Amino acid sequence: MLTNLEMCIRLMLAASLGSLIGFERERLLWAAGLRTHMLVCVGSCLLMIVSAFGFQDALAMPHTELDPSRVAAQVVSGIGFLGAGSILLRGEVIKGLTTAASLWTVAAIGLAVGGGLYVVGTAATVIILIILVAIKPMERIYRNRVQVHVLKLLAPSRAVTLSTVNEVLGNRASKVKQFIVEKGEADDTDSITLELKRTSEAQAREILLQLLKIEGVQEDTAGQ
Repeated sequence: MLTNLEMCIRLMLAASLGSLIGFERERLLWAAGLRTHMLVCVGSCLLMIVSAFGFQDALAMPHTELDPSRVAAQVVSGIGFLGAGSILLRGEVIKGLTTAASLWTVAAIGLAVGGGLYVVGTAATVIILIILVAIKPMERIYRNRVQVHVLKLLAPSRAVTLSTVNEVLGNRASKVKQFIVEKGEADDTDSITLELKRTSEAQAREILLQLLKIEGVQEDTAGQ
């Protein structure tokens, strides 16, 4: 049986590891940020402790067995509702899958720490941070290599839709891989992101100039 101090140490370590991943999501202003990741990690750690050590008195009863893995399995499946809540449909593009995955892995870290696997939990935290932070520049390099360009625009609210883009670009509309519309910082404005596939720098510039002909549309240089 663990001492109360050991249990508290596990909870604090789970909170610390969860905060490291949560801070990275908080930096990108995602809804599931620092506090959410800390709560998920501490909660799953607590459930693991309760599952493994909270029924010691019951084990003294005849014909009683304990299976801590049953609670762990329920945590893994139950965390799905938080992950689903962090996935958003913006325009015609789904965003938030990475944050949902980070919540799921943070729950796993909490289970590991709750089970006393400190080294594994810490190693998993480092690996996850590398995936979230260090791999992102590699994605940009890959996109540049396969000629993917991202355009950032500002427009009056609801002035630019996917049908508008298709009408303005004509045949070039097939170059649009992603079209995302978000609420702009100013009232009654939209922040628009277009990801173009298989386009050279010159072609991307020509498409940008076509889009800037739409009334009220301007390039979002701050969002680049």
